[in-house]
Amino acid sequence: MAGRVDRVLNTALAGERAAVLNASSSELLAEPVAVASLFEAALDRPGVGVVGHWMVHELLRNSKLYDELINSLASPNPQTRAAAARICGAARMTDSIVWISDLLEDAEPRVREAAVRSLSRLGGRRAVDQLMAAADRIPVYRLAIALSRAASDVDIEALMRQPASERAAVATVLACGLRRDVLRVSPLLGIAHDRRWPRPVRLAACKALATIADSSAADGLHRLAESDPDPVVKKAAERAHRRLLRRAVGKPR
Repeated sequence: MAGRVDRVLNTALAGERAAVLNASSSELLAEPVAVASLFEAALDRPGVGVVGHWMVHELLRNSKLYDELINSLASPNPQTRAAAARICGAARMTDSIVWISDLLEDAEPRVREAAVRSLSRLGGRRAVDQLMAAADRIPVYRLAIALSRAASDVDIEALMRQPASERAAVATVLACGLRRDVLRVSPLLGIAHDRRWPRPVRLAACKALATIADSSAADGLHRLAESDPDPVVKKAAERAHRRLLRRAVGKPR
C-alpha cells in the first residue's frame, strides 16, 4: 500500500490531474502511520505550495477518498477515528478541522493524541484557535510541540502578547524555544526578568532561551542568574546561561 500511495502522489505532484489512487479508505486507514508519513513527506518537499496541496486534494477527490476519510473521523471505532485524524492532518485536509477539533474531547486518549498531532500538521489560525481552546485538556509539553508546528509568527506574537491563561503562556513560550525563534530572544528575556509574570512562565522563558541557544541572550541570563530574588528562577537562569556558554565554545549540550 505504501509503495502504491507514494507512486500516485508523485504522479499527481508532477501535474497529472487524472491521477487516481486505486485503494479504499479502509486500506489507507489500516496503515495510518506509513500513509500519513508519505503525505507529509510529499507536501513538505521544497516548492510544493498551495498548488501542490490542491493537486493532492484533487487526487483524493478523484479517488473517492476525500469525503470517506473525513466521514471516518466520526467512526464508532476509536482506532479508525485516530487513523483518519492522522491521515487527514498529514494530507492538510483543512475541511476536516472542525471534526478533528471535536476529537480533542474524545474518550480515547489515543484519539485525542491523534487529534492534537493532526491539528499541528494542518496549521493555520483555525487549528491554533482550536488547540488553545482545548489547552486545559492537553499536556503542556504536547501543546507546546503542536504550537511550534501549527502557529505562524503572527499567531505566536498574538499569543505572547495576550495569553488566555498561565498554561497557555507557558506553552507559547516553550513553543518559541522549540521553533529556535531567534527573533523572540528579546521578548523572552523580558518575560524571564519580569516578576509580574507567574513563576512557571518565567521558568519556561529560561528554558526556551536555553533551547534557542543564541549568544545574544547570554548577558541577560547572566544578570538574571546573579540578581533574581527567586531561587528557582535564579537556578533556571544559571542553567540556561551555562548551556549558552557551552555552545559558544563548541561543547555538546
